[in-house]
Amino acid sequence: MKTAVWGAARRITTPHSRWERCSPVGWGGGGGAVPPSVPARCGHAGGQLGAGGSAPRDAVRGHGAALPAAAGGRGGGGGAEAGAAVLVPLCSVRGRPALLYTLRCSRLRGPYGGDVRFPGGKREAADGGAEGTALREAREELGLKLREESVWGRLRGLPERHGMLVVPVVANLGPLEDLTLSPNPDEVAEVFTLPLEHLLREENQGYTHFRTAGRYGYTLPVFLNGPHRIWGLTAIITELTLELLAPDLYCRKTHVPGRGITAPQKRA
Repeated sequence: MKTAVWGAARRITTPHSRWERCSPVGWGGGGGAVPPSVPARCGHAGGQLGAGGSAPRDAVRGHGAALPAAAGGRGGGGGAEAGAAVLVPLCSVRGRPALLYTLRCSRLRGPYGGDVRFPGGKREAADGGAEGTALREAREELGLKLREESVWGRLRGLPERHGMLVVPVVANLGPLEDLTLSPNPDEVAEVFTLPLEHLLREENQGYTHFRTAGRYGYTLPVFLNGPHRIWGLTAIITELTLELLAPDLYCRKTHVPGRGITAPQKRA
């Protein structure tokens, strides 16, 4: 296994990796009427992102159930049973808080081959819940053996593109330098991290407007300027995580009219 550095990002590669530049972000499907001016650019009154203490963990445990569902699908609250789970791996790289991502092998069947994703997959009967699914998938994909004490809590379930409910499970891996990762080359092409500081910079944030029936439908976030573009459900989960961990430093990009999921207005 090789390691490489992309700006502030730690990048771990497998024999099947490939370099890929981020592509421009624009209209999903192209054409159509010009959407409203969303999301509005938000300012903030300074602030710093802390790397320690119990506040981030308490934020996840205290507010995860109140997060909104993703665009274009069913809400994830109530008694709905999750069909899948992903691990949202918080870690530190050289003392800086970061998120860990995987790039799926392009050879995988299905719609997610070649996409950036968090470790995860479908629930199995023996998992005993979303936490069990997320921890098992992290072990199978990355060789990562985590204890249940590493889990901070769940975010609200989100529907993926085919309607299956996916529950994000936030866990703290600790310092990346202390971990031994063994990515499964049949599933994972690359593993890389992005510091929260990188994700919180406006120049690394984008959004895509999507059309519905030829008109503006909704807006979803995109994160740029790393080894790979982060979009789709992974970008939404990243956004929700940033909103919890750094509420004064991140401005929501997701905007779904009529579903109560709107980008905030510009702050004074």
